[in-house]
Amino acid sequence: EKPHKCGECGKSFRWSSELIWRQRLHSGERPYTCLECGKTFSQSSSLRHQHKIHTGKQAHECGEYGKSFRCSSNLIRHRKIHTGEWPYECPQCGKSFSQSFSLNKH
Repeated sequence: EKPHKCGECGKSFRWSSELIWRQRLHSGERPYTCLECGKTFSQSSSLRHQHKIHTGKQAHECGEYGKSFRCSSNLIRHRKIHTGEWPYECPQCGKSFSQSFSLNKH
């Protein structure tokens, strides 16, 4: 069910926050401003990402190596190196891969 409908384009959304983002897209409203460089953003998450660029900090850190990643999905993929998780196996040759993309490429 998607009860939140945009009056501008008619697209419906499950969450009101998605509708707010869509309305900002139409209006051009960018209420979040980076105090470091003055760039403006329509979403607070984009401002947080910008702040990480200025500080050099990345939010997702590997406990094994101390390597950091901007996206949690990249950290999850990286952790498979440590866990030995290779769930994608080629049915023809038996070789295993940590990512489905790698299996498909193989």
